Amino acid sequence: NCKQDLTVESAEAACDILSQLVNCTIKTLGLISTARPSFMDVSQSHFVSALTVVFVNSKSLSSIKIDGTPVDDPSLKVLVANNSDTLKLLKMSSCPHVSPAGILCVADQCHGLRELALNYHLLSDELLLALSSEKHVHLEHLRIDVVSENPGQTHFHTIKRSSWEALVRHSPKVNIVMYFFLYKEEFEPFFFSKEMLGRIGLHCPRLVELVVCANGLEPLDEELIQIAERCKSLTAIGLGECEVTCSGFVEFVKMCGGRLTQLSIMEEVLIPDSSFNMEQIHSEVSKHLGRIWFPDMMPTW
Repeated sequence: NCKQDLTVESAEAACDILSQLVNCTIKTLGLISTARPSFMDVSQSHFVSALTVVFVNSKSLSSIKIDGTPVDDPSLKVLVANNSDTLKLLKMSSCPHVSPAGILCVADQCHGLRELALNYHLLSDELLLALSSEKHVHLEHLRIDVVSENPGQTHFHTIKRSSWEALVRHSPKVNIVMYFFLYKEEFEPFFFSKEMLGRIGLHCPRLVELVVCANGLEPLDEELIQIAERCKSLTAIGLGECEVTCSGFVEFVKMCGGRLTQLSIMEEVLIPDSSFNMEQIHSEVSKHLGRIWFPDMMPTW
């Protein structure tokens, strides 16, 4: 792994090191920026030239983590030309110089790819279908970051349901993780804004984990109960900066029962009502979970 921090000079020095790996055959490459400035602040030509040296001379790369770097389509083509038979993991979130065609080239040729992490703007029906081809191994992990680069100006395309279904048929055990960093008005292309949260069960019956970090101050009782009814594989949930009544939350936990192995709810989320107050809820929830449970509390320091 190559880790750099603090200065552009250190990032440039890291590129110089990569440029010298002419006689090295490496299997794992990880580029990590621990602070700003980062690899995005160095000369793109310098970075791409250095990365290409590694791609050309290694020929057996199996794991590549190049999040937040100026990697581009031509360098990915070099990667594919030299390491298509060995590449198993590719993490490349926040790589603005890569196009959907660039990542599709990787999926088309690297049939051993098992783990992939990328931004939503690189996701396409063609990419999912390429990952679902007969030649491709079963995908194990797909992480998608949905990030608003220009609030109010970002357009998010939609992906056909048939494309997702093709991926699931081909890789039935695939673990799909989606992180959303959006403003409320930007959720429209996706199936769970506040108004549509209850429809998760219709679209994601295999949902395993759900984390709602911020969802306004309207109670989510009905939405959570619908999820409990339809998402029979749900085992973990976290709620913060939203609201649910104590009785609604108890009903949700009662429906899910002991299969909820992780239940992280901030105390401020729970709204006391005529059925339960804050003193009563922990014992009632603990009863349905089959173990002692308390809501999380914000530190006072």
